[in-house]
Amino acid sequence: MRTLISGGTVVTATGASPADVLVDGETVAALLDPAHTADLAGGAGLAGETGQVIDATGKYVLPGGIDVHTHLEMPFGGTFSADDFETGTRAAAWGGTTTVVDFAVQAKGAALRETLDAWHAKAEGKASIDYGFHMIVSDVTELTLKEMDTLVGEGVTSFKMFMAYPGVFYATDGEILQAMQRAAANGATIMMHAENGIAIDVLVAEALAAGRTDPGWHGRTRPPELEGEATARAIRLAEVAGAPLYIVHLSATQALAAVSEARAAGRNVFAETCPQYLYLGQDDLDKPGFEGAKYVCSPPVRPPAHWAQLWRGLRTNDLSVVSTDHCPFCFKEQKELGRGDFSKIPNGIPGVEHRIDLLHQGVVNGELSLARWVEVNATTPARMFGLYPRKGTLQPGSDADIVVYDPAASHVLSAQSHHMAVDYSAYEGMRVQGEVSTVLSRGEIIVDGGQWHGRAGRGRFLPRGQSQYLR
Repeated sequence: MRTLISGGTVVTATGASPADVLVDGETVAALLDPAHTADLAGGAGLAGETGQVIDATGKYVLPGGIDVHTHLEMPFGGTFSADDFETGTRAAAWGGTTTVVDFAVQAKGAALRETLDAWHAKAEGKASIDYGFHMIVSDVTELTLKEMDTLVGEGVTSFKMFMAYPGVFYATDGEILQAMQRAAANGATIMMHAENGIAIDVLVAEALAAGRTDPGWHGRTRPPELEGEATARAIRLAEVAGAPLYIVHLSATQALAAVSEARAAGRNVFAETCPQYLYLGQDDLDKPGFEGAKYVCSPPVRPPAHWAQLWRGLRTNDLSVVSTDHCPFCFKEQKELGRGDFSKIPNGIPGVEHRIDLLHQGVVNGELSLARWVEVNATTPARMFGLYPRKGTLQPGSDADIVVYDPAASHVLSAQSHHMAVDYSAYEGMRVQGEVSTVLSRGEIIVDGGQWHGRAGRGRFLPRGQSQYLR
């Protein structure tokens, strides 16, 4: 079946221009001069007798978004994140994201193989869009290091480690160095949650002992200096190992400075930020009563002084990717586990549905160009994690993951209208300019005109290659 998307402005990482997109089956067949398309009976001839034409007049036509940092059905603190692979991938698609890369979480004592198998079982039959996996390494053993080699051969080419959460995910510098050395040998990328967890635990204990139990203290006990210190330390360890390093969910100017310095020196150091760090802050954590719990994530949202520098980092490419760290916990029953003790509030903010809209608001506000908008939400994630050019671009042979986006529309973000399985929105009442009109996943229309046409189980696992940015 052929589909012709006509009359729109195609936006890719290299710019924007009028073009029609011809889809044949699951892939992009051609990008066409609209004048040529108009000569063929308004495109009907190109679409064919059994095809269809999508009118994108006045709209942008983009490669589908790629969110490389989600936590679907993830265990945390005695509960699980509220979205599973069915609800989470559906919500992603509603927001114009057509690929997610989720994290398979190794428990202490577990093998990487059994962990990955468990996450395959979570996704199969549920995901409505394509997906891949990173592996969280929380137990560095000889078996783990050997299994890293095996999994790279199966298309799991990135491994996340933690300098935070002692007793849960925390890895010592020695363990991190060992994993980095293995990654340097097998071509994998190490992803790092860079906060000094040992020092943070001291600050948390001191705050609780002083009776400071409200959600706002989550932010105050995880100061930006400790994110900056850990980021710099991770960079030095990667330098010693000769391994590429990807800093996840960077939130603070101190951490950005360390990344910028490393990149200026030519290191294989990359970083992402998330929408919450561009729009939310300590004032949200300090909201009256227990409302601040809605905004508890790690690293914490920062005061507004950090926001402008993060936007600047996106423009300069010191921040290469925007993902969501989508890890939703309902306010009632889940976030409330931390009433009276902020350290027990499940860490995470829902956002997989809103990333592309929130970044487009950055375009509207003059923070990003149209091309950069697409680059950080689709093209660079694909290149960074071995999915390009199958994903992340519109060119002949690429998967027909396509978003038709209406820049003239506007809508209000709210828990009343979002599709995530969580009972609040971190952006409740925020009006954004721009809205997804139509979404295709491998050539199949799954969102159109405010209606869901996808189905659970149609998503496919994506084996990934190496990062294409290594130098």
